[in-house]
Amino acid sequence: MHAYANPTRFLSLARPLTLWFLVLGLLMVAFGSAYGLFYAPADRLMGDSVRILYIHVPTVWLAMGGWTAIAIASIVQIAWRHPLAAVAARAVAVPGALFTALGLITGSIWARPTWGTWWVWDGRVTSVLVLLFLYLAYIALANASGEKGGVSRVTAIFGIVGAINIPIINRSVVWWNSLHQPASITVSGSSIDTAFLWPLLINVIGFSLIFGAIVLMRMRGILAETKVEARLKRMAAE
Repeated sequence: MHAYANPTRFLSLARPLTLWFLVLGLLMVAFGSAYGLFYAPADRLMGDSVRILYIHVPTVWLAMGGWTAIAIASIVQIAWRHPLAAVAARAVAVPGALFTALGLITGSIWARPTWGTWWVWDGRVTSVLVLLFLYLAYIALANASGEKGGVSRVTAIFGIVGAINIPIINRSVVWWNSLHQPASITVSGSSIDTAFLWPLLINVIGFSLIFGAIVLMRMRGILAETKVEARLKRMAAE
């Protein structure tokens, strides 16, 4: 893990990976979405409205995955003082909030024809909304911390504590009477027909690569900003 603690070594790896992740992710999302929209069949009960599945599921998956990454990076920052852990956590926050908002928006669009309303205070929906507020609070804390190129210890602790919401989101459809359908993909298998499953998996991987590319771009930007600020301070001191 500490092999890539050096920013120069990290950047030498991040630069090519950013482009590869972005290009491959865009190609996969384009293929998966086109297949899901034009070739996958309509659902027996939900009809063509089911096609928003190919956008909604990946965005919510990455909303949860993003905060999980923040929590892991925060643990690494506190426990091992890894110099890039705080940078990674900060870089994940904005795309994590964006994908959470997209998940809520696409979920509302899907809910209108299937539930008959744009919004319900359902356990799954409400816990994802809480996740969006957690992201916004994390971003505000990170910006207010004054830690250039990273986040403060208080912000890192908030990132760890906020992870409590992730299993709540995951288990909400089991713990409470919910309009939201139960999980279709679990460790024991999938209840989704392969006609829907394959384009969905392609989009999940594609969106994950795009998310990774955004995080790498933000990490590179944060490191560059920190480097420029350090150089300006040295010049001012001379």
